[in-house]
Amino acid sequence: MPKVTLTRTDDKFHFVGRNEHGNSLHLDTGVDEGGSGQGVGPMQAVAMALGGCSGIDIVIVLDKQRQDLQKFDTVITYDRDENETPALFTKLHVHYEFEGNLDQDKVRRAVDLSINKYCSVAKILEKSATITVSWSINGQHYHLEPIN
Repeated sequence: MPKVTLTRTDDKFHFVGRNEHGNSLHLDTGVDEGGSGQGVGPMQAVAMALGGCSGIDIVIVLDKQRQDLQKFDTVITYDRDENETPALFTKLHVHYEFEGNLDQDKVRRAVDLSINKYCSVAKILEKSATITVSWSINGQHYHLEPIN
């Protein structure tokens, strides 16, 4: 069974998480929240996990479709309900930036398959938040209808 471990590294909130292969992720809070600012916040890590999970799916699908993907970046913005405890995500917007010789219909299919079928992080988050998705191919913008 896979596992991860977290080790507290200071007298505040800095933790280093490691997987069974020794790969690490630094978690912390910002200085304004009492932390040392040496890592990403846990909810930021969840947003990053959405981008990583869906990004892996998209690359796999585009590769199978023999698309010439030259560059691929993801930008995620989000809102949280700061008046509630816990402060869950209420909205997330995922924007993918593609460059290369790409067929727009194949990119749309890859994005749709990932967000609506394959990405387990999206499936978890859509239970409590609206996820909207857009992308650009060589500067031309597109979007999917919101889920949830």
